[in-house]
Parts: sequence; structure tokens; C-alpha cells
Amino acid sequence: MTDLTTMYLGLTLHSPLVASPGPVTGDPAMWRRLEAAGAGAIVLPSLFEEQVEHEAFAVEYAISTGADSNGEALSYLPSFDGVRVGPDHHLDLVEDAKADVSIPVIASLNGVSPGGWVRYGKQLAEAGADAIELNLYDTVTDPMTSAAEVERRYMELIEEVKAEISVPLAVKIGPWFTALAHTAKSFELAGADGLVLFNRLYQPDIDLDTLEVRPTLRLSSSDESRLSLHWIGVLREFVRGSLAASSGVHTGADALKLLLAGADVVMVTSALLRHGPEHLLEIRREMVTWMDERDYDGVRQLRGSVSRANVPDPTVYDRANYFQVLHSWVPSPR
Repeated sequence: MTDLTTMYLGLTLHSPLVASPGPVTGDPAMWRRLEAAGAGAIVLPSLFEEQVEHEAFAVEYAISTGADSNGEALSYLPSFDGVRVGPDHHLDLVEDAKADVSIPVIASLNGVSPGGWVRYGKQLAEAGADAIELNLYDTVTDPMTSAAEVERRYMELIEEVKAEISVPLAVKIGPWFTALAHTAKSFELAGADGLVLFNRLYQPDIDLDTLEVRPTLRLSSSDESRLSLHWIGVLREFVRGSLAASSGVHTGADALKLLLAGADVVMVTSALLRHGPEHLLEIRREMVTWMDERDYDGVRQLRGSVSRANVPDPTVYDRANYFQVLHSWVPSPR
């Protein structure tokens, strides 16, 4: 029988298919369906730095409004007994998910600046999270901010979060670093137990009728998995911790390619939104069929076997491949 067991962040997962943050993992009605369909772990929706700050500011503003008014009017001030702000909803999600499923539950933090709010990572771990995923999503638009400054800030944030928690820490990053291999190693040295590659940049769009700039969400396609495949294939040789592939996992073929490149797990979001939790069963079936046909005993046997360190010509992962790709195009006959 094909063994899909894998290790991720020191946790033993019965499957490399991980349901990553999104509306599906945020819906308690979906958790058992995900587990039954073969998810090895669930990553809950992110607690955003902006969310914590905004909610705390809103409550503080409401409490202080009218504080200097006539005492006779104080009864008109709203009551905030039992008001839950900041991480409370996410703490409840962690506790409920841990009570509902037996697979690991990973909590997610989304932030870019060191500060007191990272203590929420500790609270999420204390609520029962088996690991924390720190999502570094930042669009740096200030021309006075250097790349070195941004990376230093990220490293400080990783160190600060790691110091607050007693569970493994995964760091989810984007591909936009000048020297990604060096940055990945730096993040590992700062305390990351694993890296999730990659974050998707959600670009805005312009409404031609209203001329408003609006955020637009587009689900991923299988083609997007090639960026993760490229860099996981490269980093597998240098990174000692876990590597998770994110973006573009829709089929068993997508998952297998990423595992062959060196991923320990693959994250699935868009496919779950399109097809529901049971789509994991189809991905799993495709994987097992392919592995059985080629006599693979399990995921551990194939993982990383086509990484940069294990292919006959490592330049296929390097710049030399750029020339080959450009000259591989064959126009269709007219």
C-alpha cells in the first residue's frame, strides 16, 4: 500500500496535502470534510496585523468618545462588557478545530513589523495550535526603504515571533527577493522551522466605469505551481527545515511534481474553493495511481529526487535554462 506519510515542521502528517488559509479552512462545517477527504493538516485563516490594530483602535475610540462630557450623559456611552477584539475569534477557531479534528491544526499570523502584537502567536499556540505560520505579505512602495532594511525587519519579526511560541514556526514568503536562496537561509537562521513558497501578490484592478481602484481576487491555475517548483528544487539542497509548496496545486500531477522537486507538503486553496473539500480525494487518487504504476513505496522515497542536487544537469534550474526555454518555442503551422 502506498504510504503518503510525510514530516512537516516536525509533525507527522498522514498526507502531504494541506488545506491552506482561506474561506474553506475558516468554516467549521468544512473541517471534518477536509479530514475525511485526506487533508494532512489544516491551516486556519490569518490573523492580520492591521485587523488587531484597527479593532483595538475602534474600541479605544468608542470608549473615549464623550469621556469629557457632562457626567449626566455617561449612561449613553456604549457598554463594552464582553467585547472581543484582536485575536479572540482566531483563538476560538483554534480551540474548536482542535476539538473537532485529529489532524494537526496550524494557526496563521499575517504581519510585517515587529511589535507587541506578535504575542498573539503565543496565545494561538496556547489555544492548541500545533504550529504557527507567519505570513510575510508586504508591498514595499516607499522608495526610501531598501531591500536590506526590509529583510532585516523580516528577520527581526521572525526572531520575535519564534521567541514567543513553543511550537514550530513556518514562514510564508513571496518570490520577490533579489537573492532568494540567501534570504531563505537567513530566515532559517532567524528561527524559521520551515518555509512556505510562495505568497501570491493580489494586484488591484481599475473599474473603467467608476475609475475606482479595487482589489481583485483571482483563483490560481496549475501553471502558477511552476514558480514554487523552481525554487523548491533549488532550495532543497540548502534548507534543512521543511519546505511547503503553495499556489497552483489543483491536480495530482501538480502535487507530485512539487514533491519530486523537494516539497514536504503541498498547500491547496483555490482548488478547494472551486470544487470543495472532496477534491482532495481526486488529487490523492491521481497521486497514488502514478506512484503505484512506478513502484514508489511512498512520498519519502520520491521527495526531492528531481531537485537541483539530484538531476544530471543542475543548470536546468539556473540561468542556462532561460536560453533553452526561449528557443524551445515551435510556432504552430498556419
